[in-house]
Amino acid sequence: MFLELLLERNPAFVEAAIALHRDGRIPSNSYVVDLDTVTRNARAIGAAAAQRNLTVFAMTKQVGRVPPFIEAIRDGGIDACVAVDVADARAVHAAGARLGHVGHLVQVPQGDAAEVAGMAPDYWTVFSDDKAREAAAASAARGREQALLARLYADGDRFYRGHGGGFAAEDVVAVAERLSQLEGARFAGITTFPAALIDHDARRVVATPNLATLERAADRLRSAGHDRLEVNAAGTTSTAMLDLLADAGATQIEPGHGLTGTTPLHVYDRTLPERPAVLYLTEVSHQHAGEAYCFGGGMYIDPVFGDYATQALVASGPTSDAAGLLPIELPPPAAIDYYGMIDTGRRTVSTGDTVILGFRIQAFVTRASVTSIAGVAAGRPEVVGIHDTSGRPITWPA
Repeated sequence: MFLELLLERNPAFVEAAIALHRDGRIPSNSYVVDLDTVTRNARAIGAAAAQRNLTVFAMTKQVGRVPPFIEAIRDGGIDACVAVDVADARAVHAAGARLGHVGHLVQVPQGDAAEVAGMAPDYWTVFSDDKAREAAAASAARGREQALLARLYADGDRFYRGHGGGFAAEDVVAVAERLSQLEGARFAGITTFPAALIDHDARRVVATPNLATLERAADRLRSAGHDRLEVNAAGTTSTAMLDLLADAGATQIEPGHGLTGTTPLHVYDRTLPERPAVLYLTEVSHQHAGEAYCFGGGMYIDPVFGDYATQALVASGPTSDAAGLLPIELPPPAAIDYYGMIDTGRRTVSTGDTVILGFRIQAFVTRASVTSIAGVAAGRPEVVGIHDTSGRPITWPA
């Protein structure tokens, strides 16, 4: 799905990635990022958010928290990031970006609280009084007052399995009072995830029950005198659904795949301002029993869609011609993705041929590298950095 989107909306990027790989500039098993397009996407999201008084925190885990990506979104006007976990916070902080939000989705472990407090996050989400006390104590030890967001839940809210936790929304006023009484902290607002999701049947983004939970909780808090309230509403964020969030009272958004033009809505609506800016590149290793095996390592597909037939663009030179697409079988999620298996049919495929895939990536859970390229828009593409998926530079070739 996303490969067809790439070929249609950013063919020059695909051709540039193939050319650089053929020239020995991009390693196999690499997510390749088009920084020019990322900057344009960030500028579009940032401008639309500013019109609606929404603060933007960029999610960077999808592309491995790499410094060139963070710099590209900063060039597009987004200067703060959200960290999904402490490793993410470290990478964002090391890249010189402001840590806008930490603790959601993954709570800060007790032993890491002092380190995170030293990064001076704008907002720190807590799921419980215990975690609030840890954040407050770590911040007080550094002479800071930490703004806390309370993660809420109510009957009927929708959470992914393994994402559960938070305070009962019906108790939000009492929660706010308890958090504000902690030395080193103050209650600043509320959050949930996901606030919105794709409706595949309707082919549009819709609010989850969680967003209504935030609305009701915010009304309750304002009635109790909390008139300066942050409402963080993340999930499937792009320019297309900012009105939905703003109308519900959101004050903070956290685009991730929106910055690379790879939300589910981008597959359905190819007129959205954000264009695709990331692909997966590998190469043919060998052939066996009528299949060409290509190196894996980064073939984890974020399962936002159900199972669908996957294709790969196999090429010996720069092309964006869809005639070069071949069926590819990827290992199931329970297996290690050593190789993908390409059905070559009657095509001649050679060892070392470039293989391009397009899907919703989650680089931080893989063993791929991340290659950042600039200059595609000007017709002078060049590699500006190769990093691992924790944002650390790689020297390649070694």
